Amino acid sequence: MTNGLGGYASGSVPGAATRRYHGLLVAALEPPLGRILLVAGLEVDAEYHGQTYALGSHEYAGGTVHPDGCRHTEGFTLIGGMPVWTFAIGDARLTKSIWMEHGSNTTFVRFRLESASGPVRLRISPLCTYRDHHGHVRGNWQPAVTAVADGIRIDAYPGAHPYHVLCARATCELHGDWYWNFHHRLEAERGLESTEDLYCPGGFTVECGVGGTVNLICTAEVGAIRAPAIALSADQHRRAGLLLPVVREPGWVRQLTLAADQFMVSRPGADTDGAGTDRPGATVMAGYPWFGAWGRDTMIALPGLTLHTGRADLAGCVLRTFSDYLSEGMLPNRLPENGSAPEYNTADATLWYVHAVEACWRGTGDAELVRELWPGLMEIIDWHLQGTRYGIGADPADGLLRAGVPGVQLTWMDAKVGDRVVTPRIGKPVEINALWHYALVVMASLAGQVGSAELARRYQMLANRVRYSFRARFWYAAGGFLHDVVDGPGGDDSSLRPNQIFAVSLSPDLLDDRQAAAVVAACRRELLTPMGLRSLAPSDARYRGRYLGTPAERAGAYHQGTVWSWLLGPFALAHFRVHGNRPEAQALLAAIGGHLAEAGIGSISEIFDGDAPHRPRGCVAQAWSVAEVLRAWFELKEPA
Repeated sequence: MTNGLGGYASGSVPGAATRRYHGLLVAALEPPLGRILLVAGLEVDAEYHGQTYALGSHEYAGGTVHPDGCRHTEGFTLIGGMPVWTFAIGDARLTKSIWMEHGSNTTFVRFRLESASGPVRLRISPLCTYRDHHGHVRGNWQPAVTAVADGIRIDAYPGAHPYHVLCARATCELHGDWYWNFHHRLEAERGLESTEDLYCPGGFTVECGVGGTVNLICTAEVGAIRAPAIALSADQHRRAGLLLPVVREPGWVRQLTLAADQFMVSRPGADTDGAGTDRPGATVMAGYPWFGAWGRDTMIALPGLTLHTGRADLAGCVLRTFSDYLSEGMLPNRLPENGSAPEYNTADATLWYVHAVEACWRGTGDAELVRELWPGLMEIIDWHLQGTRYGIGADPADGLLRAGVPGVQLTWMDAKVGDRVVTPRIGKPVEINALWHYALVVMASLAGQVGSAELARRYQMLANRVRYSFRARFWYAAGGFLHDVVDGPGGDDSSLRPNQIFAVSLSPDLLDDRQAAAVVAACRRELLTPMGLRSLAPSDARYRGRYLGTPAERAGAYHQGTVWSWLLGPFALAHFRVHGNRPEAQALLAAIGGHLAEAGIGSISEIFDGDAPHRPRGCVAQAWSVAEVLRAWFELKEPA
């Protein structure tokens, strides 16, 4: 669950925290980041007809699971994107629902006694901390706990942001106990620290009759909190509105539309007038739970997250936000946070920005946006022609775009182990040049919209030159597909990777028909899985079929065979361009529907093992994974 600020609530269906990122309230105290875990979980006991039922589950170091309340879970489902558990306690049925208030660092937990032959008495004890969501802490400190109206105020230490846990109508008892040695099994699997302690500041006792509700509120807000019933109604109304544009789509598409909303977050804009005033801004969270706002991910994901889901206004807001940070013809890969400088170490984020502008123009006809962004777009092309940071610039000999310096990862294949870049790809990467050609074609089209026929001719001539050089330089005749990089330090790289698919999916004329068909066939034969494309062919000696082990081991496998689901959309579009079979291309996308119930419930994971059964790995909810599947689905629909 997310709150539109970068904060979130996350957990497992059985209830035990298996990741350091699991918690009821991870507040974005400096939106969209500054994410601090405040309330990690709950201890919940239900007394019914003289018997006590523990409804929580926790795993401790050494493998102890206590209590094992998940055995009382009769059902779990998403209702309009909201997780709902049903607990069987004797003949009673108790449900638990969790949601976050949009625009507020507040999480609501609602218990409702759906049916019973008498009342249930609930004892609810929050398990608290105060830490960066990436870390762990041990219990060597004493929070200050204060009784307030309806609950508890926690001050972790002097100067820490205070937060509250509230439960109306309940009896609240303060005590203050440390729970030791919680175990996060997935962090242990990832070779990371996996043990932490949590603090219980007190507990609530409240009786619930049949049809009644008990609401727990966890909040980092300092002002008044909306009543739970009002907050829930507003949340349900908002979700219903999100589904209106896709009401006739398959269920998995509707679910992904709700998932798409989770990645859209507000943030301050740039100080454009020098007076310390920021205009409202927006960006995309690249993935939950651990990624932040990344330029590349934002621009790839933006069309799919917004244009077909009734959020076109947000697309323009995001494009304007990032345009404020253009520098030497480049967009940052990371926007500045906490006073840090923006990072401009990416060769493709800027080219994806041009793609996003064109998609927004095509989807909305917003000529005003194009005119506003046009000076920046021209600046991008000029800098790429003359050369900018990290050796990024057009080669005068053939017009293709080269990029790269030792020790810096510039493409989306950006894994690094210490100082070693796993896939450096210095030279002329294939997808960078497919994007470069597309950017020039877009500029020729948009120049006509702003009334400059001369510029339109210039950009089209540049695009034609790139197309001619691309066909001649990237075609690998011996393999029947495209080189991944040409003119690298060691010559041309003929590794069979998925980057070549963009030469077909982006532009219908970058390759001739024979070459385009061969690229799709090679990718289908060696790289395609139901979850996306492998990042390297299994026939390559460097192929790694499992994304497991220490951070260094996982980084070594990240782009050496691991499946990336965001590539499924471009592949489906490329397949359609070659074969013209709309149902078959759509079926490639629909296969992902089953995954929505196996990892990050209701969303698409970042990556999968290259080897079957393609177990999901990485982030449980990834923006470009969701976005590119949605974008391709809607682009493949029959024209109205």
